[in-house]
Amino acid sequence: MIKLLVEGRGGLRKKILDDLIRLSENRIELGLHLGDKDSDFHSACLSRMEVRLGRQGHLIRDHLSKGANIPLLASPDFHKMLEIGIEQFHRNSSSYRYRSHNLTSIQDYLDYYHVLSEAYAQEIETRGITHVLFMNVPHLGQDMVLYQVAKALGLNTLIVSQTFFADSFFSMRSVEDFGNLNAAAPKGVPLPIEKGSAPDLFYMEADWQKSGERGQIGWRQILRCLEFVIRKKPAKLLDLPYLFQLVGRMSRIYESLPKWRDPFIKFFHENELAYFEQLAQFEGKNVDWDAKFVYIPLHNQPEMSTQSLGGLFRDQLLVIEAVARALPEGWKIYVKDNPRQGTYARGPMFFHRLTRIKGVQLVPLDTSTYELSSKAQLTATVCGTAGWESIRKGKSVLVFGGAWYKSFPGVFKWHEGIDLEEIANHQFNHADLETAAGNLQAACHPGIIELLYKDRAQGYNEEQNVKSVALTLYQLLTEQAPLTFSKE
Repeated sequence: MIKLLVEGRGGLRKKILDDLIRLSENRIELGLHLGDKDSDFHSACLSRMEVRLGRQGHLIRDHLSKGANIPLLASPDFHKMLEIGIEQFHRNSSSYRYRSHNLTSIQDYLDYYHVLSEAYAQEIETRGITHVLFMNVPHLGQDMVLYQVAKALGLNTLIVSQTFFADSFFSMRSVEDFGNLNAAAPKGVPLPIEKGSAPDLFYMEADWQKSGERGQIGWRQILRCLEFVIRKKPAKLLDLPYLFQLVGRMSRIYESLPKWRDPFIKFFHENELAYFEQLAQFEGKNVDWDAKFVYIPLHNQPEMSTQSLGGLFRDQLLVIEAVARALPEGWKIYVKDNPRQGTYARGPMFFHRLTRIKGVQLVPLDTSTYELSSKAQLTATVCGTAGWESIRKGKSVLVFGGAWYKSFPGVFKWHEGIDLEEIANHQFNHADLETAAGNLQAACHPGIIELLYKDRAQGYNEEQNVKSVALTLYQLLTEQAPLTFSKE
């Protein structure tokens, strides 16, 4: 008998879960579901410390500490896990969200981490949970703490995550396994890839890769500024010099950045002003295309790619510093920030630290990422699709985290003492890349678990999808089907 705890939000995942329990014919019992208000406990409210009730109330309302999380605290990597958990909670601080939690000091974060981990541990212990299913890679704070508790208590964990491909998903036991193709997974037929072709990145706009006219502030952006003042600094609402100063700074930023880069369309904060003022200083700079360089495109933060799959290198400046340490004489490092990035992990100290690294140049936002990866000696990334783009061109890539293509030819994992010139000169057969991509695709599982990808799947039928995914999850939980990723 499997006593299952599930962390997964959304109507589609709820339907999949219901069908999973039905088809298991009592071999799987749902012990606890953390999801939306129709689940046992509301999950997302835990990242913002909101009081939003599920069917059984609020997770941390009725618990008294009794040391249920001691196995977590005794873990040899506890302080590393603590840092990861706290950083993920920081994404919902008042500096980055209007709907924010009220944690401010380090002690606040420590206290909340202990309260939440204790509540999870008690629920697991009381309900006799044996298995935990995560419907995405934990990366939002509350799900990461649950993952850490489950691992410390020795539970059987299963993580599924939608793939880069349109209609399939990955599976693994641990976050750390991401990208390590399971040797026991079925082999597939080679996947045809036109050499040099760019991958279909539905979330990227063509205008982001070419220069164009500069932006201009509008009334919508001014209203965002007023919303910030009303919410965060109401006493300043009648301070006209202060308001004019804010709007003036905003206007200068818009005039410095490409028109497509609308920095305040969703959120305004004084910290955001500081970030974009720093960024604007690098716009209009010339790029020396004749130089030998390593291309490092930065990930958007906070996102799963860095916060969970990046490990130590969720601090992306460590990536740049590691590359600089191994950089051959005369080479440069061209860094391009993500077109969706805001002030998170990009404070003034970030730019101060960045500009202190020898050989680094931050290129303008409208510099083509395709041209950068084509003309670079190699691309370096935590785990981004820029690496996938690079090896499609026959160029090597250096990865620092859990890239889904980590097992492909032409991909090198960073280690101290690595020879960048040797990597840049490495040649690999394009047919081997097609074989590796085909094997990965065969190791994935058909189905949609993330509605964002629904429209990209051909002939999508929700009822059939629910049944297919539920059956696969049952086979994975009962170890009747091989995982996509497993330990090396």
